[in-house]
Parts: sequence; structure tokens; C-alpha cells
Amino acid sequence: MQDDHFSDFDEVTTSQPIAPGGEAKEREGEYIYSHSREIFSEMLSGKYRTFFVDVKETSQGKLLKISEKSRGGKKSTIMMDAVDVPAFLEILKRVDQVIV
Repeated sequence: MQDDHFSDFDEVTTSQPIAPGGEAKEREGEYIYSHSREIFSEMLSGKYRTFFVDVKETSQGKLLKISEKSRGGKKSTIMMDAVDVPAFLEILKRVDQVIV
């Protein structure tokens, strides 16, 4: 397993595990999970951005975490519960048909 790609991000802009006790805590509109374990991690270097796709396992279940970092240094992250991933993939399949 690779090191966490987000270790250099600050806590305000990412969802790093910082809450005690394995609970999900909301801070500034985002959920922070503690005691997460990375079970998948890949990086994609795009033309203007670098993308990171990670799957983490927490006491609340598995989460998909997709982050991007622009060349200008701007960082953003989305997270979704594993149960929502199949529907998200179906949407991406339809996007792929439009783009190609």
C-alpha cells in the first residue's frame, strides 16, 4: 500500500482522520472519520491536475475518496459511502459514452 497522498494537506481542506473514538464528526460541513485504514490508493497525473483515488475503511464502513490538486496548489476532495459507488459508476459510464 502506498503512503496517504493527502498527508501534506491541511485539516481544513481535507477529510483526514482526526476525530477521537472512531466516530464521524462534522466540522465546517464535512465529515471527519477517525481510525481509517487505507485499502486502495491510486494516482492519476492529468494535464493540469493530479487526481487521487482512495478507498478507506472506517468504523462507519468503507468510503471512496477522490481528490484533485491543481498545478496552482488548489486542493479539493469528495467522499462518498461505498453503497453509493455503483450508482456513481453508472453515471460515469454514461459520461464516457458522451465524451467518446
